[in-house]
Amino acid sequence: MNKKSTSEFFFTIVALLISIVVVHTVYVLHVRPVAEATLQADRERMKIDPNYVPQRSIEVVLKDYEQEATIILMLWAMAIMAYMAKANIKEQEALYADLLRLPDGMKILPEDTREYARQIEGLLGETRQLLAPRALLGALARFGATRNVQDASTVAHGICQSEADRLDSELSMLRYIAWAIPAIGFIGTVRGIGDALSQAHKAVTGDISGVTEGLGVAFNSTLIALLLSILLMFLLQQLQRVQERRVLDTETWLDQKVIRNLQARG
Repeated sequence: MNKKSTSEFFFTIVALLISIVVVHTVYVLHVRPVAEATLQADRERMKIDPNYVPQRSIEVVLKDYEQEATIILMLWAMAIMAYMAKANIKEQEALYADLLRLPDGMKILPEDTREYARQIEGLLGETRQLLAPRALLGALARFGATRNVQDASTVAHGICQSEADRLDSELSMLRYIAWAIPAIGFIGTVRGIGDALSQAHKAVTGDISGVTEGLGVAFNSTLIALLLSILLMFLLQQLQRVQERRVLDTETWLDQKVIRNLQARG
C-alpha cells in the first residue's frame, strides 16, 4: 500500500507540472499575443470610429493570469480523475473475475479456506491489493479461524466500508480544487475592480479605456472560473457515484458468491 501511495503522489506531482508547462506554453505562444493584438486593433478602430463596439474573442477572455491558473487546476483535476477512473476499471475487472473458481452448488468448509486463500495469495501483488481479493481473503481467514459465517460476513463488509472511507478521503484534493477555482476567479474580480478604480481619474477626462479593461478582467475571470467549477463539480459527482457503486457491487458479490456458500459444518 505504501508503494501505491507513493505512485499516486508521484503521478499527482507530475500531472501538475505537465499542466503548468502545457498551459503556460499555450498562453505565451498564442493566447496573450493574439489577445494583445486584438485589443490594440480595437483601440485603433475606436479612435477612428467612436461608435465601434469591440467583439470579444476567446483569447481576450482567457488572457489574464487568473484564467490561466484556473485552467491549470482544471487540467490537473481531470488528470487525477482519469487516474482514479483507471484504478476503478481494474477493480471492476477483479470483481468480475472468477477468483475462487468455485463450481455452482459447492460449499466452502472451514478446513477448505486455506486452499482457497492460497489461490488469492498467488495473485500478483498489485492485483492482490484490490478490494475484491482483500475482502475475500479477509472473509476466508476469519471463517477458517472462527468457523462462523457471520464473523466472515462482518469482516468482508468492514473491509468494504474501509475502502469506501478511503475513496472518500482521496476525493478531498479534488474538492479543494473545486473550491480553489472559483476562489481564484473572485481574486481576479477584486484585482480587476481595483485596476478599474485606479483608472477612474482618466474617465473624468473622457478616457474610459482603463476602466473598461479593468472591469473586463473582473468579469472574465469570474466567468471562466464559474464555468470550470460547474464542469469540475459534475465530473467529481460522476466519479464519486462510480466509486460508491463499485463498493456496493463488491459487497453484493461477496454476499451472493462467497458468504452464501460458506458452511460451518459438513
